[in-house]
Amino acid sequence: MLGGPHEWFGTITGVVLVTVLLSPVAALIVWLSARRRRAAGVPRAWRRSLAEVGIVYGTVPWIWMILLPGDDGRVSLVPLRDLLTVLAAGPLTIIVQIVGNLLVFAALGFFGPIRFAALASVPRVVAVAAAGSALVEAAQYVLRLDRVTSVDDVLLNAAGAGLAALASRPWWAAQRPAAAS
Repeated sequence: MLGGPHEWFGTITGVVLVTVLLSPVAALIVWLSARRRRAAGVPRAWRRSLAEVGIVYGTVPWIWMILLPGDDGRVSLVPLRDLLTVLAAGPLTIIVQIVGNLLVFAALGFFGPIRFAALASVPRVVAVAAAGSALVEAAQYVLRLDRVTSVDDVLLNAAGAGLAALASRPWWAAQRPAAAS
């Protein structure tokens, strides 16, 4: 059981638990937002509301975890070096590091093009995710969080967003002009 505020808000376990506990709140926000939009005659009210909440609810916990203090403060600017180190580790490390990094901006990649016409392109989604990831990695370094600031994290975060955009493409590509994809 989690005790004080640090255990709730300053540990990965706490972040996961808070995120799960807030899922009914996220669902309620989607419902209230969609209901209000429908009453105002906004087209695709449910889709817009779900996409907006999905982007925030699916991204913020990952960023929160990434910005928790760590115990390995170093910078890795050589592409694929950290990835090769991870692949040489055990299966649990591979799953946590690679899958975790692929999921950081996956919600943005999945829901972004559904909600925002300007993101209705996999290259645009990848560019936005790479920029966001670079900002997060820079924040880890500038805030001296003793975390690994790695170009490989940026690559995996952007790749995860791109894969998620491809997964949601049936919901956004049909609504956009062919030139936008």
